[in-house]
Amino acid sequence: MGDNTNLASIGHWIGGKLTGIDGSRRGDVYNPATGKITGQVALGTSADVDAAVQAARAAFPAWADTPPIRRARVMFRFLELLNAHKDELARAITLEHGKVFTDAQGEVTRGIEIVEFACGIPQLLKSDFTDQVSTGIDNWTLRQPLGVVAGVTPFNFPAMVPLWMFPLAIAAGNCFILKPSPIDPSASLMLADLLKQAGLPDGVFNVVQGDKEAVDAILVHPDIKAVSFVGSTPIANYIYETGARHGKRVQALGGAKNHMVVMPDADLEQVADALIGAGYGSAGERCMAISVGVLVGDVGDRLIPVLAERARALKIRNGLDLEAEMGPIVHAAALERITGYIEQGVKEGATLVVDGRNFDASTTGEGCEGGFWLGGTLFDNVTPDMRIYQEEIFGPVLSCVRVDTFADAVDLINRHQYANGVSLYTRDGGIAREFGRRIEVGMVGVNVPIPVPMAWHGFGGWKASLFGDCHAYGEEGVRFYTRQKSIMQRWPDSIAKGAEFVMPTAK
Repeated sequence: MGDNTNLASIGHWIGGKLTGIDGSRRGDVYNPATGKITGQVALGTSADVDAAVQAARAAFPAWADTPPIRRARVMFRFLELLNAHKDELARAITLEHGKVFTDAQGEVTRGIEIVEFACGIPQLLKSDFTDQVSTGIDNWTLRQPLGVVAGVTPFNFPAMVPLWMFPLAIAAGNCFILKPSPIDPSASLMLADLLKQAGLPDGVFNVVQGDKEAVDAILVHPDIKAVSFVGSTPIANYIYETGARHGKRVQALGGAKNHMVVMPDADLEQVADALIGAGYGSAGERCMAISVGVLVGDVGDRLIPVLAERARALKIRNGLDLEAEMGPIVHAAALERITGYIEQGVKEGATLVVDGRNFDASTTGEGCEGGFWLGGTLFDNVTPDMRIYQEEIFGPVLSCVRVDTFADAVDLINRHQYANGVSLYTRDGGIAREFGRRIEVGMVGVNVPIPVPMAWHGFGGWKASLFGDCHAYGEEGVRFYTRQKSIMQRWPDSIAKGAEFVMPTAK
């Protein structure tokens, strides 16, 4: 715990107001570019979680009974406010996460797209109806809200990932509790304030800051009906098993090891642009970052020198510098973990072409020498048995694996435990079609390096990258936050006399 003089106090948002500023459990918030403590965040307890649940429970009956078109109007006002304040949100993200400002703007924009989708909730909640399903009987379905639901979100997208969750949940009639990362918590309170300005009733959206104690309280609370999570696979598995054991619907998105297959016919200038941007953007702290280049045939000999030159030339600076291409690592512990993987790769025999540990922090900007800095790192001749290939590094480390054929590339990827995203660069339509059909990964790009689906399609991987049945946002998100009810109806003048003792059938 650092000196709390003149530090920002970041609390909870419960029942439409800020609370928890004076709590005894607190954590430090850093500016990664300078390494200095800028604030202290409340670390919620089970009592804080219960207070948020009680506020949500009190708000739920009236909000669930609000016509969808009126809930949509609140979302429209929230959308207008997000657009008006998106640069303020982006700046707050840069100051606490470290990603460059333009990347933070992109994050906010992708979150705004989910709000735009949620504004269509009257159409999304329309039910099916069958007239005369049997003589004198009609049958229809409803989708109704679950009640109080929660989201546990990661540090790498402090605005976008929450926006994947709560707009749809709230628009569908639920009340929501957000547990953001304590590393960069300010964006969550900015979103809460904008929702209040948009006219959302108090208690419909709540924020409980905190660490594992708050998460565990969410997972076991009997009045929380569903939990959404995005983060690492070990934690996703824990969230899924614990939440399910306590009777909750759970959607837990886990880790990734995203590959990009480069065929010999690909445009290597385009490939280099794609690998540099997708590998080192946001310092590799993205679940959709490309961390493995799969180089087919002679591609490696031609591409590695280009990648090395580009990696060394990255503009790594304070994220508020508009010319910056990559900012710092999010905090000191992450920096230590990533450099440990680089050391492990060298020990295992991979060729370290560019060593980001040699980066000169004095070039990053005034007052930034004490920040959490690492340069772009490039490995060649990585093999599938190495830890740097098997495990998620979540940093600016690009590992290149060489294979002989397209079939070898597909087999390599399909054998990996993670299956979040994958990309293929080629000019051959037949290869592209075969890749899309045969690859066992949830999100696929063809000449698209980061294939994050648009708001109406839904996001999610396969295998150890997703625990649960529904992908995030899109129509699957609506299904996750609602439950179906089927109603059959007939009227007395169509009911035959006498009891029936056989299974009902259409007549």
